[in-house]
Amino acid sequence: MATIMNENERFHLKIKKGDVGRYVILPGDPGRVPKIAAYLDNAVQIAQNREYNIYSGYLNGEKVSVCSTGIGGPSAAIAVEELIDSGADTFIRVGTSGGIDLSVFGGDLIIAEAAIRAEGTSYEYLPQGYPSVADFAVTTALADAAKELSGAEPGNRYHVGVVHSKDSFYGEVNPDGSAVGENIKSRWDSYFKCGCLTSEMECAAIYAVGLVRSVFPKKIRCGGVLTALWNAERSKRDMPDNITDDSTRGIKCAIRAVELLIEKDKLN
Repeated sequence: MATIMNENERFHLKIKKGDVGRYVILPGDPGRVPKIAAYLDNAVQIAQNREYNIYSGYLNGEKVSVCSTGIGGPSAAIAVEELIDSGADTFIRVGTSGGIDLSVFGGDLIIAEAAIRAEGTSYEYLPQGYPSVADFAVTTALADAAKELSGAEPGNRYHVGVVHSKDSFYGEVNPDGSAVGENIKSRWDSYFKCGCLTSEMECAAIYAVGLVRSVFPKKIRCGGVLTALWNAERSKRDMPDNITDDSTRGIKCAIRAVELLIEKDKLN
């Protein structure tokens, strides 16, 4: 049977087994990959194709990789699928977001223990009503890392909870520009009332792939740390807030969490 798939090289990522480690950090932005890889030892670029920029290096003696996913669930799911097929099993999304809950200030870190499935990709993996949740061990490592890196002042704190994953950035920023804007605003208000911490675009899809591809005895573990750039709800209310574009603390949190996971995994 004719096929465009190559059993040795992944179709989109252009990598093969052995190119990546079991631990992978997943930023969205390809330009952020070398910045994250700089925290690894002997990091080198493995491949670059489309939105996917991939480096591999070492952390505490273990191979660790960094792979960009682009924007949104479809491209993120492709990356995780092909990374799993290449030998990876532990994923940490590191990204940015817009705060929702009033406790969140710009600069705060959010550890995403679950994601509202307000996008489409997760429905290609999980049935209606099934939650898109992170792995407990990864979430715990991220929370422990965030605690080490955080303080008590707004903009330097961390939160653990539910995030909102969507497909349309401008649906959040300008819902009145949509023909279904009232529906978008109504759902957003319900998420706010339920204590949703922040809004982003990839966690639900990444977690969904991990849940489905965890086939005993191989477990796929996914988690995420997000930097709040600002808080949309605080802005609406003219409440004090911070605005930032610096995701350095989120990157450090992801790196530290991988170190903690490596330490724990060596004991098991």
